[in-house]
Amino acid sequence: MVTTLVVIGLTTLVSLIAFNQPRLRQQLILWPPAVRRNNEYWRLLSYGLIHADGMHLFFNMFTLFFAGRYIEAYLALRTGPAGLPLLYLGGLVVSILPSYLKHQNDSSYYSLGASGAVSAVLFAFVLLQPGATLYVFFIPMPALVFGILYLAYSWYMDRQSGDNINHSAHLWGAGFGLLFMALLEPQLVGRLLR
Repeated sequence: MVTTLVVIGLTTLVSLIAFNQPRLRQQLILWPPAVRRNNEYWRLLSYGLIHADGMHLFFNMFTLFFAGRYIEAYLALRTGPAGLPLLYLGGLVVSILPSYLKHQNDSSYYSLGASGAVSAVLFAFVLLQPGATLYVFFIPMPALVFGILYLAYSWYMDRQSGDNINHSAHLWGAGFGLLFMALLEPQLVGRLLR
């Protein structure tokens, strides 16, 4: 569980500092024109270290704590200690690429938060434990049911574009997490379908 705690600790620390230091936040946030024009490629990762507010940070880190420790232990047995970092960082990059490509010339577009990477870890967990009970706002439901509802909600909200949440990152992160686990353990897909 060491990697999970390190990611949570680092993300929490940087987010809390960035809440009070707008300059740091501006240097880390994903702003596609800076990546495209100035080759500031670190922004494709650093945006995951900062969050919009305390609730955004709390929900991401709370979810990562519960799903991440299980996935970290599972991956450690199959891939060694690199498993969770590959899943998390891969989810962070893959989840933002569609938004980056769509907005690379849009100087008014910004994105921040670890939601795409957390979705990758969460959906890796859903594929591994589809029958596990998750509590969503204190309502118990199987992980698979939650996953389906979450994907449907994210897809719908992505089409609405009415809020400042990057729902596309949630979808792409979830897809990356499912694909990562399916490639690692193909029998998981068959088990889920049964």
